Amino acid sequence: MKRKKKNVVLPAIRVEDHAGEGRCLARVDGKVIFIEDAVPGDLVDVRISKSKKDWAEGKAIHFHEMSKDRVQPFCTHFGVCGGCQWQMLPYNKQLEYKQKQVFDVLHRIGRVPLPEIMPIVGADNDRYYRNKIEYTFGNKRYLSAAELNDPNVSSYSDVGGFHVRGFFDKVVDIDTCHLQAEPTNEIRKAVKKWAIDHQWPFYDIRMHTGFLRTMQVRLCRSGELMVNVVVAENKPDQLKPLLDHLVANFPQITTLLYTINTKANDSLYDLEPIVYHGKGYAMETLEDFRFKIGPKSFFQTNTAQAEKLYQVTRDFAELSGTETVYDLYCGTGSIGIFVSKGAAKIIGVETIKEAIDDAKENAALNELTNTSFYAGDVIDICDDAFFALEGKPDVIITDPPRAGMHEKLVQKLLDMEAPRIVYVSCNVATQARDLNLLGAKYEVTKIQPVDMFPHTLHIENVAQLILRK
Repeated sequence: MKRKKKNVVLPAIRVEDHAGEGRCLARVDGKVIFIEDAVPGDLVDVRISKSKKDWAEGKAIHFHEMSKDRVQPFCTHFGVCGGCQWQMLPYNKQLEYKQKQVFDVLHRIGRVPLPEIMPIVGADNDRYYRNKIEYTFGNKRYLSAAELNDPNVSSYSDVGGFHVRGFFDKVVDIDTCHLQAEPTNEIRKAVKKWAIDHQWPFYDIRMHTGFLRTMQVRLCRSGELMVNVVVAENKPDQLKPLLDHLVANFPQITTLLYTINTKANDSLYDLEPIVYHGKGYAMETLEDFRFKIGPKSFFQTNTAQAEKLYQVTRDFAELSGTETVYDLYCGTGSIGIFVSKGAAKIIGVETIKEAIDDAKENAALNELTNTSFYAGDVIDICDDAFFALEGKPDVIITDPPRAGMHEKLVQKLLDMEAPRIVYVSCNVATQARDLNLLGAKYEVTKIQPVDMFPHTLHIENVAQLILRK
């Protein structure tokens, strides 16, 4: 049996281009090499991790020359923390590569006639743009390569920050995160210091022991600040002094909650946060619309860019005031509410009942009388009886998760034959797949990428489709 070659290193490879999802590529003897941790222009040694006949994957392990496009990352934790991947590239270059990725993916996977792709909508601020951050507290600190070889350094240390990319049980002890404005770092450090000073055990994700687990900080541009401290045991008397400490030292906090999580995972969807201080939610604004955001509500993480994304969506919907708009995967109703002034009726559909409850509350908060929201699967809900009740859609807005739309839903959209579809996507690859299927009846007429998350690999993309006559 032929043994696989291990530890194959390709020396002095010139990185040629960006390949999507943060990887770059080079060509060696006609074979495409996809490379992690490099940028176009770098001259690197590449350790191969996977090799096929026509392509291979690998990681840059030594740099002979750095690309002239590189800049100094502004965060001391860059390269270890999983929050940002592209700080070594100037923001204009990031936008250039994201634009290219949208073009390449849509043409390679979509395989339908496409209009010229409009220039990507960049962010006015590429730092402090997140309205929500989740910090992790743990008892194992990530060690650098130098620290690993130091017998006097132990990984057993109480830390607060983010999970290391690729290590679920290691946490980077963050000093300053540049993704959310202050007082986010001061609050995290205050909680960490309090817990250490009072000898609280930090959570061990492997052993499922310890007390202090995670903390969510949501800072809205309305000025409201919501903090949710998550602990692993139901000991409110032990927790109360810390919460009092936060209320006394951070008057910016408008809502303070705590959550008891005794599960093995960190998800909060099936838990009930407890209000300790304030009204239990935060208010956010998009244009002149207001949205109530609870500790478990979904809301776009970059408020300023969400507003631009929704403006593109509204423009692509081309509403005149007479249309019935179906907002599929509507979540808490933010897109439907945002476009509601131009429509006769908004019909929102979402599988998660709690999100629909939020959508109804947000519609009432904005005094809208032309919205209806339904919990359930679009495939089941949108039948002839439903159309008789609410009317067939003139415009469909769909904003699915990263997996895209189920093939049955794509077929349902083809059957519904709305004159116009606006497809908002956080994954261009699955959007391209769906556009290919919708191509049976629809023509793609407009495409607009939007950068929601500077210094990361993520891209949002909006496509307008018109029913062929």
